[in-house]
Amino acid sequence: MTLRWRLTLFYTALLAFLLTGVGVITLYMMRVNLISGIDSDLNTTYKQFVTYLVKPIGPDDQTARIPTDQQQLTAQGNGQFDQIGQAKLLARYYFSNSSLAVEELSFYSRQTLLDDLKAARTPDAKKKLFDYLAGLREDSRRSLAVDINRPITLSDAELDALINSTDGRLRLNRLIADAPNREPTLMRLLVVLGPLTNTEPSRDAGIGSFQNFQNEPPLSVVYVARSLKTVQSTLDDLRQVVMLLFLTGLFTAGTGAYLLAGQALLPLRRVQRAAERIGGQNLTERVPVPQTGDEVESLATALNAMLGRLEGSFEAQRRFTSDASHELRTPVTAISGHASYLLRRTNPTGQQQESLKIIQSESARLTNLIASLLQLARSDSGALALQRGPILSALFLSEIVRELAPLAQAQQTTLTSVGEDVTFEADADRLKQVLINLVSNALKAGAQTVTLRSERVDDDVRLSVQDDGPGIPEDQLERLFDRFYRLEDSRSRDQGGAGLGLSIARGIVDAHGGRIWLDSEVGRGTTAYVQLPVGNVPEFDLDDVP
Repeated sequence: MTLRWRLTLFYTALLAFLLTGVGVITLYMMRVNLISGIDSDLNTTYKQFVTYLVKPIGPDDQTARIPTDQQQLTAQGNGQFDQIGQAKLLARYYFSNSSLAVEELSFYSRQTLLDDLKAARTPDAKKKLFDYLAGLREDSRRSLAVDINRPITLSDAELDALINSTDGRLRLNRLIADAPNREPTLMRLLVVLGPLTNTEPSRDAGIGSFQNFQNEPPLSVVYVARSLKTVQSTLDDLRQVVMLLFLTGLFTAGTGAYLLAGQALLPLRRVQRAAERIGGQNLTERVPVPQTGDEVESLATALNAMLGRLEGSFEAQRRFTSDASHELRTPVTAISGHASYLLRRTNPTGQQQESLKIIQSESARLTNLIASLLQLARSDSGALALQRGPILSALFLSEIVRELAPLAQAQQTTLTSVGEDVTFEADADRLKQVLINLVSNALKAGAQTVTLRSERVDDDVRLSVQDDGPGIPEDQLERLFDRFYRLEDSRSRDQGGAGLGLSIARGIVDAHGGRIWLDSEVGRGTTAYVQLPVGNVPEFDLDDVP
């Protein structure tokens, strides 16, 4: 993955994290505020409802009072709807947005209830106490905007938490059915445990009045609930807005980060492209130095300084190779000449003749080595002169086969050329040197069959030398192009090879703007490929060749 994409993904992921955090915090704070507002409204409704229960609002207290659930069921069974309906309508008028219920815990005060709960030490004792309290609550329950067949109830654990709470209040989210044959909806429920006080004594002992028990009003459980539909709708709308902003922000940030990263890395890409063009033949070139005043400018300056040092080192190496080759040529020629003179003009003994022949052989080997070094020096300096001309590939390969046929026959090797005829532009002498070197390597490896092939690949011509020799290990294929490198089991050691042939071949192919590579499998042979650009040459037929 490129640095540009890594920067884009990093900043996009960072913004996604921040936006997610902001969105979650916003939704949480909004929900807390909305729930706090509903809790505040529930407290206000509770106070108004308690006032209504203790001192009914209306011209007739008996009409205004809310009957218990049992009384409502009995009255409905007896066909008595007027008084109940009037009381319900009047209460509904004052508490139109809430579902309400109240239950009396007769003969109990807060302290006595705490004492009984503390005295119930075993689970069975607590269960009996809660069952008794459930009976009291059910007999005295009166509801408003609550389905009497599905009343608001508390579990034993919730009632235990309510009794032991410091303020006698419990806030829950509960599914409540506000009418018969209607699905329950999620509501915010406030449950208050406490005495319903009245500043004036009740005028009767009917429903809605509370007897004093030891001068303290009995306890009641009051339920005040309000739907959370508005809260959920608001949170859903806010969630959609946050999600829209999240996606828009991510897209905008990702696009902006990608463009900005590309703009910031543009000088670095220019330096990279310039550095890729620089090789051993054009070390005089330099990478552009962007005037950005940052690390990219420092990197370009350091690269130019390094290229300067490399140019000096390469130049010193080429000069040494060229000078040493020229200086060695004269004494080597003299040694070879004197050895030949002694063999022709004197009458040496058998041992002396053998020594003189060894001197001649080694002198010839040194001469070839010096010539190779001079050619490499010219190739490194870019001074390798090419005499380009049109070449017919099939005819060119057949000439090489004809030239090397005696050598192949001497080793009982079959040498052939196949493939299509492709016209291309190259230096015939230099290219012949490359192919002869490749065929010679195959013969030295002991191949029984060597095939030269030509084919067209897009706008290039590909020449190959395939043999059925022992093959070359994969980890050594590329190293064979290093100077003076030879395989450990190579027969070239016994045949005078210096390990420069493939290096010279690569230099010639590079000078043509092509490439050379090896493909081999141990035990199945080796194929050497030379791929060159065709160039701007007319199409020739064999009839055009004299």
